[in-house]
Amino acid sequence: MKFLIVTGMSGSGKSTAVNVLEDMGYYCIDNIPPELIIKFAELCSKSAESIDKAAFVVDVRGGDFFLKLQDAVTALRAHDVSTKVLFLESFDDVIARRYKETRRKHPLDEMADGSLTRAIQLERGLLMSAKAMSDYYIDTSNYSVSDFRSRLYSMFEESEEEHMNIDVRSFGFKYGVFAEGDLIFDVRCLPNPFYVPELKSLTGLNKEVSDYVMSFDEAKLLSGKLFDLVDFLIPLYEKEGKSQLVIAFGCTGGKHRSVTFAQLMAEHLERCGHRVRVSHRDIKK
Repeated sequence: MKFLIVTGMSGSGKSTAVNVLEDMGYYCIDNIPPELIIKFAELCSKSAESIDKAAFVVDVRGGDFFLKLQDAVTALRAHDVSTKVLFLESFDDVIARRYKETRRKHPLDEMADGSLTRAIQLERGLLMSAKAMSDYYIDTSNYSVSDFRSRLYSMFEESEEEHMNIDVRSFGFKYGVFAEGDLIFDVRCLPNPFYVPELKSLTGLNKEVSDYVMSFDEAKLLSGKLFDLVDFLIPLYEKEGKSQLVIAFGCTGGKHRSVTFAQLMAEHLERCGHRVRVSHRDIKK
């Protein structure tokens, strides 16, 4: 059996995540006390009906039961149940806006004396340990529903091979740091094609832009050093059992230098035989 525990901030998209996972064939249960997941595993082991994979939403709605999450995960793994934790969150202002749009009450509303801002802060504190133990992390602040769905599919789609998935992303710092990155590289130190009139409206996907970015010695040297660093780190992550690695490149607007370097890194990793996906968060902005 494969168990996926979905947790994180209220308003960050856990319900949407469960809907997507259900479409992917997961047996899903929302708002379950962690200790009951252990009981569920025991029932599955004795049942004639096979459940290959299940997803459970566990969050602060469970009150004191939620505090048993880490113990439950430890117990499940001790019984050889493959158990991973997906943590979802968003920026405070995004969560507040979503609550105002839906007009729903935050689970910690009473504890926060009716203050949504205070409730969000309290929840972040309660979720620190869950975030620290997570295997997967998504910041949904800048995702549309379709983008979020695609991200989940890229993380959890079935594969015959059990290799680590590597996502290479580009982003623009002016639109916010890419919070999901395990490795984040700032390439704003390189000359910016934005100030070259004939390149301004193009992106790093255009050969003219990538050729310009890589025409500088410092860019060539930087790319080589980053390749070496990532090649050194990947086996260490795999040894630790990491199943998802996100490498992000940021420049000012997320259209030129970061895109160029993301593409180069993806091509390098593919040549090395890794399973790679590449995407560009802000390329159309």
